[in-house]
Amino acid sequence: MRPILFIVVPCYNEEEVLPESSRLFFDKLVALIDRNEIAPESRVLFVDDGSKDSTWKIIQSLSREDKHFQGVSLSRNRGHQNALLAGLLEAKDKCDITISIDCDGQDDIDAIDEMVARYKEGNDVVYGVRSDRSSDSFFKRFTAESYYHLLRFLGADIVFNHADYRLLSDRVLYELDSFKEVNLYLRGIVPLIGFSSTSVYYSRKERIAGETHYPLARMLALAMNGITSLSAEPLRLISKIGVFIAIISFIGVIWSIVEQFTGNTVAGWASMTCIICFVAGVQLLSIGILGEYIGKIYLEVKGRPRFIIKERTKRYEEQAK
Repeated sequence: MRPILFIVVPCYNEEEVLPESSRLFFDKLVALIDRNEIAPESRVLFVDDGSKDSTWKIIQSLSREDKHFQGVSLSRNRGHQNALLAGLLEAKDKCDITISIDCDGQDDIDAIDEMVARYKEGNDVVYGVRSDRSSDSFFKRFTAESYYHLLRFLGADIVFNHADYRLLSDRVLYELDSFKEVNLYLRGIVPLIGFSSTSVYYSRKERIAGETHYPLARMLALAMNGITSLSAEPLRLISKIGVFIAIISFIGVIWSIVEQFTGNTVAGWASMTCIICFVAGVQLLSIGILGEYIGKIYLEVKGRPRFIIKERTKRYEEQAK
C-alpha cells in the first residue's frame, strides 16, 4: 500500500524564494507519485508563520492552480518551531507520513526518496543529517558543532548535525501531539518519542533566493531555548560552582587567619576587589540561569495555545468539509 505523504513547509516572509522552491517540491511529489512510491493524495502543505509580505497570497495562488498545494496561515508570527508543529498536527489525520523541510531550498530535496525508502523498511523516524558543513562559514560551522557537543554534554538526546529535515510516521505524529509544552525544540523532542529510527545523509546547498531569517540573535535564542527545554544540567552546575567557590573561600579564610597570626598581612585592596567582582559575577550569572528556567515555568503554567490558525486555502477547506 502506497503511503500518503505530506511535505510540510514552514514559511516566513518567503515571497522571493517561494515561487522557485514550490516548483522543486511539486516536481519531487509528482515524481514519487508517478513511480508509485507514494499515493496520489499526497500534498505539499505550506504554513505561513504570520508573514508581512505576499507569502500567503502566493500560497493561495499555488493552491488554486494545483490540488497538490495546500496551505494554512497562522494568526501571527509564532516562530519556526511552532509553525512547523502547526503543519505537522494539521497533516497528522490526513496522511501516513510527513516530511518537514525549510522553504529556502538548501536541504537536498532528493534525500526525500531515500527517506521514503527507509520508512518502507520499517522506520517511523528518518532524520536528515548533514554530511558536511562546507557551505557554512567557519564561524557558523564552529558554533553549530560546538552547540551540538554542548547539548550532548548536558545530557540531551539529540542527533548530531540534524536540524528539522525529517520524516515522521503518523503514529509518531499522534505521540508528538501529546507533548503539550509551550517552549518547543522539536530536534530534542522527537528523539524522546522513541520508535525505530534511522538517518539519511545529504549535503546542504546555498539558499535559492532571498535572505536568511535566522540571524545570529535568533540562532542564540533558539540555542538557549534548546538547552533549557531539554536539560536541567545548568541548574546542577550552579550548585557545583557554588560548592567550588565555597571551598576556595574556606581555604582563603584559613590562609587569611594564618597570615594574620604570622604578621605577613599587607593592604589588599586589589585582591579583595577581584574576589568581590568574581563572586558577584557568579551570583548574577546563577540568578540569570534560574530566571531563564523560572520564565519557562511561567509560560508553561499559563498553558497558552502554541499557535492559532487564522485561515486555510479554499481548496483545502473544501476538502476538509
